Amino acid sequence: MNACGRCGRKLKTQKSIDDEYGPVCKVKQAEADAEFERIQITIDQVVEQERLSA
Repeated sequence: MNACGRCGRKLKTQKSIDDEYGPVCKVKQAEADAEFERIQITIDQVVEQERLSA
């Protein structure tokens, strides 16, 4: 199916079909992915927080 993975609209260009996102949604998804990665913490950070609060 040639639908955008973010909004579901029909994709019109081969590049968009290959990317699985339209050009606007591709930018929005990249921003959302970057924010998701930014707010993640590692297990080491969790252990350190636990150690400091104990």
